[in-house]
Amino acid sequence: MIRLREARAEDVGAIVALLADDPLGATREAPGDPIYDQAFAQMMRQAGNTILIAEDAARDRRLCGCLQLTIIHGLSRRGMARAQIEAVRVAAEARGAGIGRLLVEEAIARAQAAGCGLIQLTTDKTRTEAHRFYAELGFTASHEGMKRLL
Repeated sequence: MIRLREARAEDVGAIVALLADDPLGATREAPGDPIYDQAFAQMMRQAGNTILIAEDAARDRRLCGCLQLTIIHGLSRRGMARAQIEAVRVAAEARGAGIGRLLVEEAIARAQAAGCGLIQLTTDKTRTEAHRFYAELGFTASHEGMKRLL
């Protein structure tokens, strides 16, 4: 049985391990670095910013998925709040079991409850399976995203 809940400080190491267990994440993440604990503490001080995690009750509540959900207030679209999904990961051995769907559906429900008028995400251009997954959940590739490293 999969249980969803908000992450706590003691989950940070397992979350970072999930983020790193991926071809792109392996090049970006450094499990064990104390910077992640600092980043999590900053996130928890920011209203509307959370990490949802999925635990597998059948496997000693082992963390098997996560995503970050941020509620963003702004002026555009007549002051509409929006939600941003980031860092969606499901453990390799748990993929295909519907955990990603559960996490995203929970994020959508939370965004609606927070009064958001839309929910958005970005996904790397190389993640074609993820593109299909998000399309199945009703997301459309309506914009071209851009990033700049600082």
